[in-house]
Amino acid sequence: MSPEQTNLLQGTLDMVILKALRLGEMHGLGISRRIEQISQGTFVVKSGSLFPALRRMQEEGWISSAWGESETNRKAKYYRLTKAGVKQLEEETAKWERIVLGISRTLEAS
Repeated sequence: MSPEQTNLLQGTLDMVILKALRLGEMHGLGISRRIEQISQGTFVVKSGSLFPALRRMQEEGWISSAWGESETNRKAKYYRLTKAGVKQLEEETAKWERIVLGISRTLEAS
């Protein structure tokens, strides 16, 4: 891990995956790349964390998947956000914003 990269805090992986998929349907490697891109290299999600999370989120009904062909003409599973996933993303984002506000207030206290 480079000095600029940070481990995701527990409970935030789902939120960043859902956010990446909010930007459009993509396969697993694309999700990982999108997270790295939108976090400007701060977060790198490895397949050992990504694919179990995708399976779990699919079981929860937050995402769906279908097989397709990647840009390199390989078979790939493409994931997309469901309506339940959009709702989950909104709930997790609101919760995270409350946490960030609380931490900021704590750090600013004198």
